[in-house]
Amino acid sequence: MNMLTCFKRRLGEVGCYVYVSILAVFAAFPLLWLFLCSVKESGDLLANPTSMIPQKFTLANYYNVMVNLNLGINIKNSLMVSLATTLIATVISSLAAYGIVRFFPKLGNMMSKLLIMTYMFPAIVLVIPYAVVMGKLGLTNTRLGLVLVYLSFNVPYAVWLLVGFFKTVPIGIEEAARIDGAGRLQTFIRVVLPLVAPGLVSTAIYMFINAWNEFLYALILTSSSSITTLSIKLHTMQGADVLNWGDMMAACMVVVVPSVVFFSFIQKYIAGGMTEGAVK
Repeated sequence: MNMLTCFKRRLGEVGCYVYVSILAVFAAFPLLWLFLCSVKESGDLLANPTSMIPQKFTLANYYNVMVNLNLGINIKNSLMVSLATTLIATVISSLAAYGIVRFFPKLGNMMSKLLIMTYMFPAIVLVIPYAVVMGKLGLTNTRLGLVLVYLSFNVPYAVWLLVGFFKTVPIGIEEAARIDGAGRLQTFIRVVLPLVAPGLVSTAIYMFINAWNEFLYALILTSSSSITTLSIKLHTMQGADVLNWGDMMAACMVVVVPSVVFFSFIQKYIAGGMTEGAVK
């Protein structure tokens, strides 16, 4: 019986690994196909676009998008806007969520629900108000204008997420730190933030990806090629008279790979943050 039970358990483990491996192959296939298309020559890509293995590997498409199309400028703009949005929104939302949990415990749930209600409005509805406000402030076609717009819809959602994480921190730990002589700010930075680090990381990643991939407001609020982000650059390449699919595939790889690599390194923090923040 013991051998039979062990065999069934081992068979179940093998089945799980096989099932997960099949899912991983399906999930990674689009990225693999995109990479193989990006290293094909133009003639090879147009002659047989469904073939997996290129007849000749080439990096000419990457050279063209990075040097001739100046994609590096758009990468810099996207990085600056996304990182600034993520850093500022993380600081503001963490302070706001902590204040809601510790100073307004009775109104905390109501306040967080009111904040998340801002997501009820479609993005297209807010385009004209944002454009008018940014125009009066003189912030159209600027990175600062994009950062302010992204903060306006990232901070409310981040506060709503972080409220759940801060609720997991026992008040006794903070009281012990206060007894040891730590101030309110020291307690927040040195005691509370390390305990909710998985939640902060997962929230920051969400905000970074949201700002990195945003298209609508970047299209409306920017017009200069020196300010536009990667999503706008890809749109302009798609709207060209003659679309070079090799350049498009290489540009898509440049956009996608950093997010995939970054996500692979911090996925354990995201998983931990999702479980620790599940407070009812």
